[in-house]
Amino acid sequence: MAANSQPDSAAAWFGMQCSPLDLRRWQNFRNNTRGYWSLWIFLALFTLSLFAEVVANDKPLLVRYDGMFYAPILFAHAETEFGGEFALEADYRDPYVQDLIDAKGWILWPPIPYSYDTIDYGIQTPLPAPPSSRHYLGTDDQARDVLARVLYGFRISILFGLALTALSSVLGIAAGAVQGYFGGLIDLLMQRFIEIWEGLPVLYLLIIMAAVIEPSFASLLILMLLFSWTGLVAVVRAEFLRVRNFEYVRAAKALGVSDAKIMTRHILPNAMVATLTFMPFILSGSVTTLAGLDFLGFGLPLGSPSLGEMLQQGKNNLQAPWLGITGFVVIGVMLSLLVFIGEAVRDAFDPRKLFS
Repeated sequence: MAANSQPDSAAAWFGMQCSPLDLRRWQNFRNNTRGYWSLWIFLALFTLSLFAEVVANDKPLLVRYDGMFYAPILFAHAETEFGGEFALEADYRDPYVQDLIDAKGWILWPPIPYSYDTIDYGIQTPLPAPPSSRHYLGTDDQARDVLARVLYGFRISILFGLALTALSSVLGIAAGAVQGYFGGLIDLLMQRFIEIWEGLPVLYLLIIMAAVIEPSFASLLILMLLFSWTGLVAVVRAEFLRVRNFEYVRAAKALGVSDAKIMTRHILPNAMVATLTFMPFILSGSVTTLAGLDFLGFGLPLGSPSLGEMLQQGKNNLQAPWLGITGFVVIGVMLSLLVFIGEAVRDAFDPRKLFS
């Protein structure tokens, strides 16, 4: 038997309770080399962004002063603790504070000594500053480090996309399940409502609402959730319409099993197969929508690390091509990885490959 027919070491991640079907799905996913490696690259980048404060920060990771250790990224320390004059939190980028610490200890800086909102007042070149050993990807027109903003912006884009995908999937699955299971007048009315709702000019409505409501992560999430939940309704509805008259469902009804239990325990697992294949594409669409709103100036609050805002800066500063190129490459790589992962998930749940 060929080696690839045996569950590889990654399959052990599922644990001893995995069914043969789950192992077969994992093997089909792994056989899609492009999607498999895209998953690991995406997880590596996302994990790196989760620890952005450790990688890019304008506060030291560790300070040793007069025989004692301090962790500025975790705790606020007053300047007086290092022999200074002010009882306020120390500004570690101030040469005066650095000299005080160097006299009796040392400072350990992150690999990127800038946060997403750190303004570098020591730049001697016109802004935006080009890439250099001081700023590896240059700065924007406010003297903020581009690499640090990319790292933080990647994280907030993925977290926003994951939250929106999860919430919209819950609403979409619930609506599709109710339509498909009960059918009749309920299905007819809900279907007409969804057709009207999907016909609304979503982008214009989002721009209008974002201009009226103070933008924040939560408010944008709620606004976009109003229009993104319909993506999975048709898929789940079709599966429930197909399965609701199967013999095992009719037998469960005859035994007095409640509709809620039949929907969640007997029909929903079948619908989740098609649903899971769509989720990576919903995630990529959520990230794209957020970047589009940020590009138009109706997204996250001013100053937030945003990939769309970086594209806007590239448009406004054509003499600084590194801004637009960086934003394009980061968004392009992110969306490509998500699409490749989605293709691999689709292959993993393809019944033709499961039972071939």
